[in-house]
Amino acid sequence: MTSTAPCSGLQRVARLEDLVERDKDHDCSGFGPDHICVTVDAVADLPTRFGRFRIVAFWNNRDGKEHVALVHGDVMGAAEVPARLHSECLTGDALGSLRCDCRDQLEVALRRLSSMDRGVLLYLRQEGRGIGLRNKVRAYELQDHGLDTVEANRALGFRDDERDYQIAAHMLASLNIESIRLMTNNPDKIAQLQGYGIRVASRIPHVIPPNEFNRQYLLTKAARSGHQISFDGKPHLPEQGEPVLVEEAAGAT
Repeated sequence: MTSTAPCSGLQRVARLEDLVERDKDHDCSGFGPDHICVTVDAVADLPTRFGRFRIVAFWNNRDGKEHVALVHGDVMGAAEVPARLHSECLTGDALGSLRCDCRDQLEVALRRLSSMDRGVLLYLRQEGRGIGLRNKVRAYELQDHGLDTVEANRALGFRDDERDYQIAAHMLASLNIESIRLMTNNPDKIAQLQGYGIRVASRIPHVIPPNEFNRQYLLTKAARSGHQISFDGKPHLPEQGEPVLVEEAAGAT
């Protein structure tokens, strides 16, 4: 992965509300090879069924998509902030699809973060592992005929996972977060964020029990995409050279 130096022009401010004024004229050389630059456009209260959050609206200069951060507690300038990166999934998050674990991952993450002193969830507009909604449905169709998730993506001309976390890296930097405890099973998230200059102090496992419709999907994640997921009570064993401390998943479901 090719990386570039992170933006150094993000002035430290005291409150989330101050980010909007700070970013009015912000235009940096960006994060990563695509020179991603995001700006904070608005901040508001967001009470949810999972807890009280502040919602921070971001805009990025590569494709004009809008992303948000849900912030609980005071994260500005803090270190080892519990963090979750969640990629948009219309079928799971909004429609309750059982083909994936996305909605469960989102809800469990929000509940866990709201129970902590502080935390942040980035909601990223990367539908279908970055291939978009229409192509995700096409991939579903191929899976209905026997292909697994990886095979379906490749049959459509995509990589196993088209997501990129340059946007997330800039969002975390925009919030002046010193380091994070990343809630994930995906080592690629850790590697990408570290490559873009984000300090990942530790990993918090985020394993959701499978159901009858997504068990094969989760097995494919573990077997073919390197996700650190345990099944049938068998724990993930740290891999040789694994760089990030794995925390106990106390209270995880």
